[in-house]
Amino acid sequence: MTSPCPRRSALFALVLLGSLPALAAEPPGDLWQVTVKMSMEDEGMPFEMPAQTLKICAAKNSQEPPGAENEERDCVSSNQTKVGNKVTWTSTCAGPPEMTGKAEITYEGTDAYTGTISYVSDDGNMTMNLTGRKIGGCDKPL
Repeated sequence: MTSPCPRRSALFALVLLGSLPALAAEPPGDLWQVTVKMSMEDEGMPFEMPAQTLKICAAKNSQEPPGAENEERDCVSSNQTKVGNKVTWTSTCAGPPEMTGKAEITYEGTDAYTGTISYVSDDGNMTMNLTGRKIGGCDKPL
């Protein structure tokens, strides 16, 4: 006489395997770790700020570099162009202070990038050197 336990184990395994796709669903966003190194020049006097590293949840496969928009300074990106692995765009920030900028990002595969954003304002010029790398998934993309 055969024990019913192997059947129950097989049935349990089938139920568990059937639920795996739901458990392993991919998150809707990509989590990026972005480091920004900013330097400013005010009336010919340059100075550098300490680098800042932050995590940004961006829409999966977004065509825009993570963190390109800045709600705090009311920045809007426009004129985005992608040629090969390079993305360029312009940025206008209502401020304060009001600024206009040009940006260029070069992707290294799909999981990393480097780039520069240069802003001009009445208060001086600002350059931000950027590095970013995808570090996982996230649930609430921007």
